Amino acid sequence: MSTRTLTTPPPQAPERGASDRPRPTSRRRRRETRAALLFLAPDALGLITFVAIPMVLSVILGFFWIDGFGNFDFIGLQNYSRLLQDPQFWNSARVTIIYLVALVPLIFVTGLGLALLVQQNFPGVGAIRSALFLPYVVSIVVVAMVWQFMLTDRTGVLAAALSWLGVDGISFLGDPRYALATVIVVTIWLQMGYYMIIFLAGLQDIPSELYEAARIDGAGAWARFRNITLPLLAPTSFFVLLTSMVAVVTGGLDMIFVLTSGGPANSTSLLIFYIYQQAFLFGDLGYAAAIGSVLVAVLLLISAAMFVLTRGGRFSHDD
Repeated sequence: MSTRTLTTPPPQAPERGASDRPRPTSRRRRRETRAALLFLAPDALGLITFVAIPMVLSVILGFFWIDGFGNFDFIGLQNYSRLLQDPQFWNSARVTIIYLVALVPLIFVTGLGLALLVQQNFPGVGAIRSALFLPYVVSIVVVAMVWQFMLTDRTGVLAAALSWLGVDGISFLGDPRYALATVIVVTIWLQMGYYMIIFLAGLQDIPSELYEAARIDGAGAWARFRNITLPLLAPTSFFVLLTSMVAVVTGGLDMIFVLTSGGPANSTSLLIFYIYQQAFLFGDLGYAAAIGSVLVAVLLLISAAMFVLTRGGRFSHDD
């Protein structure tokens, strides 16, 4: 009688269920996330190095007295209490508010108006777009020097033209009544081309079918602008308002420095120019850092309020 050897099959691993297997979509999503992080890394590193760290250091330096020669002395809140009692700080704050309130709406209206104009197809529209955008790519210092030459009293181009018309005695940069308004006009001329391009991109994203349907329904030009263009242009408008506000408050140093140097009689002394004076002319780096921290805090509060009130530019049609 032959014996039969019974062999036990080796244990097999349990089959993996469909839920245990890595999904291709999950792997693809992880690869896309890694690729996005790699693309964002250079900008993130630049923001951390040149924006975040200097902002934190500026807040810290605001609690010190610094003489510019490496000597530090912790003084707590004295710099902040000093700026509350500094009349020149409040004068610069007043000038900055006037500059901001006047310039941002004018830039908005001018940029949108030019975009609506050059959106049309007519001969030479490309050359007009280029001519309007060209001042923005030129150095601010060069632009300011050219305008300073044109606005020079008695010998400037504009003074000569006004004298030919019988208007004499206007000092655009030397009279406190006209200096700030002159700077505002020059700044609008410099920046209107850039915001025109931004608005033009937003206008071209609006479907033309909406305008055609509105025309068929008998809507006029103003009705189409109010009910179609403005609502659908809301995200672009929000971007323009936010970026122009930050640019106006923090980017006016070069223009002011060349055109007026804060004068006459401190009538064009913006806060950014006053910070420059305290830091690099008077050597009071701690006080300049305190003023800069206050300015950044105010800008952050205004930006946060704009995001909350407009939901980040995502207006509904009921707004």
